[in-house]
Amino acid sequence: MLCEAQEGHTTAVFKTLPASVLCPVEPVGRWFEALVKRRVRNVSASFHELEDEKESSSESEDEELQLEEYPLLKTLDPKDWKNQDHYAVLGLVHLRYKATQRQIKAAHKAMVLKHHPDKRKAAGEQIGEGDNDYFTCITKANEILSDPLKRRAFDSVDPTFDNTIPSKSEAKENFIEVFSAAFERNARWSKKKHVPKLGNLNSSIEEVDSFYSFWYNFDSWREFSYLDEEEKEKAECRDERKWIEKQNRAARAQRKKEEMNRIRTLVELEVARLAKEKEEEEARQQALQTKKEKETQKKAIKKERQKLRTVCKNWNYFTDNHAENVKMMEDVEKLCDRLELVSLQALNEVLASSTRDEGQAAIEKQIQEVNAQLAKEKEEAEARMRQATKSSDHATGCGGGSKAWLEDDLQLLIKGVNIFPAGTNARWEVIANFINSHSTSGIKRTAKDVINKAKNLQKLDPVQKDEINKKAFEKFNKEHSTAVAAVDKATPSERFEVPGYDINPWTAEEQKLLEQALKTYPVNTPERWEKIAATVPGRTKRDCMKRYKELVEMVKAKKAAQDQVNTARSKK
Repeated sequence: MLCEAQEGHTTAVFKTLPASVLCPVEPVGRWFEALVKRRVRNVSASFHELEDEKESSSESEDEELQLEEYPLLKTLDPKDWKNQDHYAVLGLVHLRYKATQRQIKAAHKAMVLKHHPDKRKAAGEQIGEGDNDYFTCITKANEILSDPLKRRAFDSVDPTFDNTIPSKSEAKENFIEVFSAAFERNARWSKKKHVPKLGNLNSSIEEVDSFYSFWYNFDSWREFSYLDEEEKEKAECRDERKWIEKQNRAARAQRKKEEMNRIRTLVELEVARLAKEKEEEEARQQALQTKKEKETQKKAIKKERQKLRTVCKNWNYFTDNHAENVKMMEDVEKLCDRLELVSLQALNEVLASSTRDEGQAAIEKQIQEVNAQLAKEKEEAEARMRQATKSSDHATGCGGGSKAWLEDDLQLLIKGVNIFPAGTNARWEVIANFINSHSTSGIKRTAKDVINKAKNLQKLDPVQKDEINKKAFEKFNKEHSTAVAAVDKATPSERFEVPGYDINPWTAEEQKLLEQALKTYPVNTPERWEKIAATVPGRTKRDCMKRYKELVEMVKAKKAAQDQVNTARSKK
């Protein structure tokens, strides 16, 4: 559109303009950067205006750069420049490898303005001659940090970098925190960006595999040329330069190898930790599975036992005679105790499809097999017991010529050792007195006899010790045969509980729970024993009361034996 001609002027057309042509133009380099910035900011500023803005922004950032004065700067030896911290010299110790070239340039400028020899000399300061002044260290620091290759060489041996590998003790409690910090520290040396994180306990298998694949094939840019012993530029000839370069290459290769071994050690520690965790988890799952299987089997056995009792009870234990009825009840209980799950199931299947007579025959056959097995076990136990007693008597006779120990005295010795534990005052005299006061053999034992016999018994295997206890039970059962008359009135579970013989001994944990419950619920507590039994898993009210009576008797016996020893000593 042309404007109208003003007064005194005319409008003339000399030539028509061609149509405009749209030419595609693709900006590259800094012009592309300017284009993107214009679009992001929605402005139409030119490239030069954006450059001026960037330059002014850089100048403002330089003004905000805070430098940390190095307190040891004036004490540095310019000749020992390899051992100085160049970032600290320029006041960039807080930025270190993250410092930009612009910040390094600004820091050097600030240090020159403050520490230049001419300025210090004008202020009356004594200046060193030649290159002996510490200002040379500032110049050297700027020279190294301004050169990308030299700076990378120095960064590779950064004196502030923590090269340590976490120990197992350090990572025992907070292994994720400790190892995460170690891997993040070493990620600085990776040539590849986007280093995967260690993750946590909820990380997926894919994330874990990606992490270890990366670190097992870790590609480090770290090199150790800064630590070269000799500078080949100082060599006097070509051969000497070659020799120096060869030595330096070998030293760098060794340091690189050590660096990769360090990284591999870090990864393998983490792998070992994961393997241990996996092993512990598998063991825990296996334990849970085993426990579940045991519980299932326990319930199944309990069910089969109850089924066997019910069938036999419904058939009145296959007899109308009262005495035979009691005997069969005992045999059935014996089967319940001795038979495994498979045998119980097979027996119950036979009983379910049999008549009364056939069932009785099956039960009697099974009882005969169990009794035969018990007899065999008893014979083997007696043989082991005879051998053990013979060996023990022989050892005792050789050791001190003491009289032979009878089985009753052996039981008293074992009981005395349990009642009077280590730490008891005059323990062996007390045990000897306890044996003498309860023994029917008429043989008086001294403390020395008791000690020798106890040492010999300690050498016996657990099976032989169990046989000694079984012998005591059998003897007790024979001596108390009059108690059989009371069996008719007793329940099946009570019938086999004989005083002095615990079929199901108390564990240390159960004992601890019982003692705590006795303190928690005193004598005047309503329903005291029901509450005590509830705190001890697997124990009934009757078990707890029985154990309490045993403990009281043990304390009384211990006190009485101790009093006798004290009385005997006072007479002496």
